[in-house]
Amino acid sequence: MTDRYDLEFTSPPDDVDGVQDFVERVWAASPHVGDRDRMAFETALIELASNVIQHAGEGQGVTCVLTLSTVGGRITATLSDTAEKGRVSLVVGEMPDAFAESGRGLPMVEALVDDLTFERIDARNVWTITKAITPAG
Repeated sequence: MTDRYDLEFTSPPDDVDGVQDFVERVWAASPHVGDRDRMAFETALIELASNVIQHAGEGQGVTCVLTLSTVGGRITATLSDTAEKGRVSLVVGEMPDAFAESGRGLPMVEALVDDLTFERIDARNVWTITKAITPAG
């Protein structure tokens, strides 16, 4: 049994449905991750992947590598993409006002996981989210 899973996708033609299918396969192989942790982490990851697909390629498409692991009492996903470096601001807890038409994605991701980081490494944007696995019982 492995605790590390990899997916490479290019959008277009791939989309967030492929990421959801991938996560379902990981959960099937990870019975030690409870339903609450799965729901929070999957929601955060799908939101992050959606943002990358929508914004990173600037209409030109983007290739991503997603690595997900369930080791050491933590769920970690690293999503790297080939897009140009964007203007990313990770400010914890700042949700846009009720009338804003965008800007809720990253604050929502931050609220659902324990840690969210962004860095630029070798011409790739690298996003990492981490959530502690709640012990059973």
